[in-house]
Amino acid sequence: MIKAEYISASGAALFASSHETEVRLAFEAEYEPGCAVVLTCEPGAHLYVQTDASILPGEVYVPGGVMTWRVPFGSERDAYPPAAFAGARHIVTARAMTADEIYARRNLARNPADLRGETDFFPHASANVETRGEALFAARNVIDGCLFNSGHWGWPYQSWGIGGRDDACCTLDFGRCVEIDEMALTLRADFPHDDCWAASSLTAPTASTSGSEGPQSASSSPQAPAGSGKFALRG
Repeated sequence: MIKAEYISASGAALFASSHETEVRLAFEAEYEPGCAVVLTCEPGAHLYVQTDASILPGEVYVPGGVMTWRVPFGSERDAYPPAAFAGARHIVTARAMTADEIYARRNLARNPADLRGETDFFPHASANVETRGEALFAARNVIDGCLFNSGHWGWPYQSWGIGGRDDACCTLDFGRCVEIDEMALTLRADFPHDDCWAASSLTAPTASTSGSEGPQSASSSPQAPAGSGKFALRG
């Protein structure tokens, strides 16, 4: 059973819908600071979700059986389309992924629904620095599925900003152990404003980067890291 709810800032469940395998929730309400979309499912479920019409659909892993998606407000919206979350008509969809989908080779990192701060769903990106603390340069932008990289200010050019620090580190948490055989990075390419990283270090493969607008990949033999299921990228 999958249940979708719209929860007000006061914690009241204003709208809800449920279904055995695929839930759809449409509701009319103006979003308010502190409100959230909450999905309830079996612990350890893999869901294909769309938390708002302005968010791309994508896969999430929900280890605890509850996914809490806090609606972005204020400057947090800078990394989203200009009309994101506006108006009083919204949709939420979620379906259980099939076994074939779960065990297929695919992009395990992509999660358009990821949020800054702590989350109860994965994958999740975090970092020890985000340029000026701005949403436009938040770690979550690494995995949001938006690959436009020829600019550097405003959607759709959101990216992870390292604030000029030599010790910048971005951590990708899958919430479980996963098998990895390749990692691809799309670097911002707003030249001559941008430069390229001379090198990057990963838990598995190590790769250099160059001035390129396309994804740059590093391959390795399949690896399932023990313990946390996390990878760290360091500049």
